[in-house]
Amino acid sequence: MSRAVYIVDGARTPFLKARGGPGPFTPVDLAVQCGRPLLLRQPFVPDDIDQVILGVVNVIADEANPARVAALRLGCGAQTTAFTVQINCGSGMQAMDTAYRYIADGGSDLILAGGAEALSHAPLVLRQDAVEWLAAMQGGKDGPLGMLKAAARFRPGFLKPVVGLERGLIDPITDLGMGQTAEVLAHLFGISRKEADAYAAESHKRLARAKAEGWLKGELVPAFARDGTVYDHDDGVRPDSTPDRLAKLRPVFEPPYGKVTAGNSSQITDGACWTILASEQALRKHGLTPRARIVDSQWSALDPAIMGLGPVLAATQLLKRGGLELGDIDLWELNEAFAAQVLASLAAWEDEDFCRDVLGLDGAAGSIARDRINVDGGAISLGHPVGASGARIALHLVKAMERLDSVRGIATECIGGGQGGAMLIERTGAGT
Repeated sequence: MSRAVYIVDGARTPFLKARGGPGPFTPVDLAVQCGRPLLLRQPFVPDDIDQVILGVVNVIADEANPARVAALRLGCGAQTTAFTVQINCGSGMQAMDTAYRYIADGGSDLILAGGAEALSHAPLVLRQDAVEWLAAMQGGKDGPLGMLKAAARFRPGFLKPVVGLERGLIDPITDLGMGQTAEVLAHLFGISRKEADAYAAESHKRLARAKAEGWLKGELVPAFARDGTVYDHDDGVRPDSTPDRLAKLRPVFEPPYGKVTAGNSSQITDGACWTILASEQALRKHGLTPRARIVDSQWSALDPAIMGLGPVLAATQLLKRGGLELGDIDLWELNEAFAAQVLASLAAWEDEDFCRDVLGLDGAAGSIARDRINVDGGAISLGHPVGASGARIALHLVKAMERLDSVRGIATECIGGGQGGAMLIERTGAGT
């Protein structure tokens, strides 16, 4: 029989914009900066943790299996198993989902699960012709003469590397950039530039209010760089953002008439997020108070060209299995990869043909009121460190449900490559 799995606590670092060079923290640095204060406020010691699972997309060369490196730096014992998962934008949620299933199946009782990403540390990659030239230079098959011949083939363009992140944001099957897939959805569902900019401005407004009201307290923990600099806030939010200002930005992916701009897209950032998941046995053993229970989770897949609809497929399957409808969900956290993508997802649930032909419903699923989705902003205003975002939206969903006295919520995200993930969460002690 499947055991209940609870979210006991969680925290995240500030999300820091990538600003043209390596940031102050690597993925493991971020995981440690986030994990230390979180574990210090627990009644158990790191040795009590059964497993550590971390989602990281861009693993740097010096941190192979960053989950294990982070676990040891956090003081978990040498006997604590740790592994890294990767499913692009869903990696943080995949870490939580894997932990959820380990505990539900009885294999573990207490797991530290989350995600970390330092997109500012994305590697610089040489062009293929430059790689071939270097290989010829180092091969030395024909001695000094061969090296001279290879040297003569040098071209100045060999010195211009490609940012690895740029390659990572292009789907290898469709050859579309992630922003172009959002443009496809905007076209299919009639999302206007004005609507996308209005959504983006509202995201900034909501996050700015959450910060001003202190609603991020306990969730957000400061990070301390090696030079002593303290990072204690998300630095991508623009409280003065308005639709009129955003309208002045040029389309990035489909100029001049595209709907997707830098202003209505998620920001490239560094950040980490951890959650602590526990069984009922662990609750009793360590005197823990659960904040929420993971009820179910779902992963779905679709054409990579319309990957932004992944949340619609995953969340709908989750609802079907639980005998629920859109209106039964109090709050939603739908990762804001692009404003057009979020708006297209909402429009898909309202479209009778789509719901009937793709989702297998009798008609339109319905609508989600804007005051029930991403109530404190999202990746457009906050940033999207891809390995961490899935864990962040799940953690913040719990935080928002506590504040608003909500019972049931869904955290969901689209995933580059044509997938989607969703997690159904119920707050413990709701209404009491």
